[in-house]
Amino acid sequence: MSNFGFGASDDDPDKKKDPDGSGNPAGFGFGGEGFDPAQLGQMLTQFGQMLSGMGAAGGTGSGPVNYDLAKQLARQQMGDFSPVSAGEREAITDAAHLAELWLDGATTLPAGATKTVAWTPVDWLDNTIDTWKRLCDPVAEQISGMWTSGLPAEAQQMAGPMMGMLTQMGGMAFGSQLGQALGQLSKEVLTSTDIGLPLGPSGTAALLPSAISSFSEGLEQPDREVLVFLAAREAAHQRLYSHVPWLRQRVLATVEEYARGIRMDFSAIEEAAAGLDPSALTDPSKIEAILQQGAFEPQTTPEQKHALERLETLLALVEGWVETVVASALGDRLPGAVALGETIRRRRASGGPAEQTFATLVGLELRPRKVREAAELWRQLLAAADVEGRDGVWAHPDLLPDSSDLDNPAAFIDRVVGGGTSSFDDPIAQLEAMEAKERAEAAERAAEGDDEGTDGDPEKGSSTP
Repeated sequence: MSNFGFGASDDDPDKKKDPDGSGNPAGFGFGGEGFDPAQLGQMLTQFGQMLSGMGAAGGTGSGPVNYDLAKQLARQQMGDFSPVSAGEREAITDAAHLAELWLDGATTLPAGATKTVAWTPVDWLDNTIDTWKRLCDPVAEQISGMWTSGLPAEAQQMAGPMMGMLTQMGGMAFGSQLGQALGQLSKEVLTSTDIGLPLGPSGTAALLPSAISSFSEGLEQPDREVLVFLAAREAAHQRLYSHVPWLRQRVLATVEEYARGIRMDFSAIEEAAAGLDPSALTDPSKIEAILQQGAFEPQTTPEQKHALERLETLLALVEGWVETVVASALGDRLPGAVALGETIRRRRASGGPAEQTFATLVGLELRPRKVREAAELWRQLLAAADVEGRDGVWAHPDLLPDSSDLDNPAAFIDRVVGGGTSSFDDPIAQLEAMEAKERAEAAERAAEGDDEGTDGDPEKGSSTP
């Protein structure tokens, strides 16, 4: 999980046990019968001093994440960069056009991007921040709510003003980490979908020429081939997210479900709060340093594990589909396509910036091994059926393979194809058949219930087939 929180110094003299033996550390002292109402005034004063210094450095953003601070730190992290040249724009436009033509023969999904653009790091930040809000807000809101729910009832009644301060502190803590991470990521991502998610505006494909130039250094493939390959990956992502209408919402909803499962040991907040130093919070860089000291982690719950598995499987299926479609479209046309595909796989398997940032900010990790297995499943499915059959699986989420299917793709293919390809010829018909079966079973159960309610007379309930 992400390292957002407030660290405590191990040698802080204030971190002493209460003399009455309650075991509550000094500072907040929220737990149990040891809560002292007199401490509330001291806490409010301390928070007021901290927020005064933090607000001056980080803007006036409100909510679970301070996005004003995040954008400010991200732009500082970017440093200097060159604007996109006319030649770079033209090269990206040409590469995207060629990639779309080749993809037409590799998938039944039509082009999803209405335009292809070249972005600077600032462009990437400005055009993806709204999606980052959707990803980060549920996690931050859940943690912010825990700070309140963890207080004893007496403290909750007395600490109304402090709750706003706690929320503002949490917003700045998360905003600080978000800004640092996005600033670094903005210089390393190659396309708008490099992290596997549709971060940018719908219908807009985007490539970042500065990062692509750095990525191309040391590769044996010509720069133009690298550009066409990356344009094809971006275009394939856009086709999938544009023409599978439920996909974007399903991904974001699963992140929200994961956030709802977060639980935290509130004693960690007590210990961390005892070491807060208001004088150290006068600039964002010091906030970041504090966040790296003794940060606490939420506990993993069964709800989170289930949501995590579903999200990782879904993202692996997206990435695996893109990999196989691009390989099919470019394999015979681009000499370096196979080598470039392997380079991308190694980049993801080594825990590249996309996976690390996603894990840091949202608390989720995409396991690269599942991507390789998902790609193998799509390849086997194509061999067993055809392009229409493979792409038709995206017609409804209930048709998609689950995590166990990624480990055993042959069983998934045998189960759906059933010894032939007829069920893949019309996946919607397959789905309708499944729903009809469920309705019939529900009707049968209802009829049995009616039979039981006929005062014991079996003849009154016998008219239902």
